Order: sequence, then C-alpha cells, then structure tokens
Amino acid sequence: MTNSLTTVALGATGPAVSRIGLGAMGMSGMYGDSDDAVSIATVHAALDSGATLIDTGDFYGMGHNEWLLRRALAQREREDYQLSVKFGALRGPDDSFGGVDTRPEAVRNFLAYSLQRLGVDHIDIYRPARLDPAVPIEETVGAIAEMVKAGYVRHIGLSEVGAETLRRAAAVHPIADLQIEYSLISRGIEAEILPAARELGIGITAYGVLSRGLLSDSLRTGQPLAANDFRAHSPRFQGENLTANLRLVDALAEIAARHGVSVAQLAIAWALSRGADIVPIIGARRPERWTEAVGALDIRLTEAELAAIEAAAPADRVAGERYATAQMAMLDSERSPASPDLQRTAREP
Repeated sequence: MTNSLTTVALGATGPAVSRIGLGAMGMSGMYGDSDDAVSIATVHAALDSGATLIDTGDFYGMGHNEWLLRRALAQREREDYQLSVKFGALRGPDDSFGGVDTRPEAVRNFLAYSLQRLGVDHIDIYRPARLDPAVPIEETVGAIAEMVKAGYVRHIGLSEVGAETLRRAAAVHPIADLQIEYSLISRGIEAEILPAARELGIGITAYGVLSRGLLSDSLRTGQPLAANDFRAHSPRFQGENLTANLRLVDALAEIAARHGVSVAQLAIAWALSRGADIVPIIGARRPERWTEAVGALDIRLTEAELAAIEAAAPADRVAGERYATAQMAMLDSERSPASPDLQRTAREP
C-alpha cells in the first residue's frame, strides 16, 4: 500500500497538493451522527499518509467543522496542510439553508470568522460555495482578490459553476480550482465545464467521487439511512431510484471482486484515471475508510478495464438527480447556456 501520497499541481496557478484530499463535511453530521474523536483520528490518519489538502465549509455544522479541524490540526505545522474553505451559505438555527451571500462585505465577514475558528492566519484556497444570483461573480472574486493581496488568502477557487462563469471569474483573478461533483455516475462536467477549466488552466477538485457512499459497499446491506442523514431525502437514495442504482453498484462489485478491491477503490481509481488535473476529495469519516481510499492509488486500470467499468455503470442509467429540486436550482453548473442569466434575472423587477 502507498505510504506517502504524491503531489500534483492544482491548476496552472494553484499550490502543489496531495493526489487525493480529505473532505471533512461528513464529520459534522451531514451523514448522521458523527464522533469528534474518530473524526480527529481520521484527519491525523490522512496527514500521516501524506495528504495535505483538507476541504471544509464554514457552514458545515454551523462552524462545528472548522472548530473540529482546529483541534485536529493544533499540533501540526501549518506548512504541512492546505485548507480549502467554502463560504457564503446562510443557515438558520433549525439547520435550514437560506440561500447564499457573496457580497464583498460578506466575503470579508465570513473570512474573519473562518480564520478565528480555524486558528490560522490565512486560508489556502477560499471559494464561494455557490453562485450568488444577486452578485456578479466579478465582484465576489474581486473581493477575495483583495484578501489575497492582504495576505489572508493564498488562492481563489470556485464551486459548482458553469463554463461561462469560470471564464468571467478568471478574467478578474487567476482561479486555482473548481470544486464540483464528478464521479463515474455524475459526469456532467465532461461536455463543457471540464474543457473550459483545462483551457483556462483551472484544476478540478472532485467531490462526490463515491456519490455519497452509493459507489461503495456501504448501502448494499439494505440498512436504512438515519433520519438526520441528508441522503434520506436525496433523489438517488429514494425507493425505486435506489433499487435501480444499486443494480449498477452490484455490476461494479463484480468487476471490483475480480481485481481484489472494493467498489469504493474502483470508483476512486476511475476518477484518478481522468487526469492529473483532477484531485478527488474523499469524505472519509473513519481512519479505515481513509486507508481504503489511499489503496486506490495502487490500482492501475487498462483502457479495456475502464471501458468495462463505464459499461457496467453508464451515467445515463443513473436514477434520480444528484440533489433535490431546490438545491439543483442553485447550481450554476447545471444551468444550460441557453437558459436565462441568473444574475440579470435576480436584479430585474
């Protein structure tokens, strides 16, 4: 098994980061109850394996995730890890989401709180979680660029935006990476967004590589999801959709078994095969899950094997959208180029 992760450049202007990164969202209750001690042990396991990139959001657990990472990283040298932080999502005390706010004054406000909670003097990659329909992307990126100049941020990233928005943002300031869902069964970025990112020298940090656990063995037992697990309300995990999707997973499991690996490892290996400019973010919540993910780095897939994997789980056979309707509507990345401009529409009476 690989003991030390290699590094790759994150886009043309971003930092050198570990070949896979750790996603911390699940450590703050999004997938049901979590254990802080186990979460901290997972962060340590990732760092000890050579991981450098840790992804969080200031709204994960309403700040809990950042406080957790502060504890986990307290005894680590700052130069040994990179923090990727999403901001802008508005939350309520009942766990509700109230849209996004990426005005310049909001950028400075959110950043100040993240620096305090994380206990650091800078964020390595700072990004709006979603496109704000009321604020031109140029204003948001310009505000983050001011924080780069002031030394509070090192690089600017984006999340779930389309090709046009990428180009507009890159015209204001270099963009290190686009964080977006990309997996064997979520391949929507391949038509326009990925080519645009490569044209602009923007790296991809791919989340959802395991499709929130669907591309693994964890759901094949039939155990019901907890009520506080957001997948319980996600279309791909509902009723007949889940039944249909698990048939695809069963087909992948047969291929994985022939290679002596898990379905999750096969899915990660597929993502790694897409190019060195794509860095998978793995949402491990336990040390053993991180160890499993690292094992995928040792898998080498031939073109014939990749074709067999894609034939076993065609993206167009996946049942259900990747988010519920209200959340899908917030994704600039899912908007057709022919659809109305969200920013202009939001400003017109």
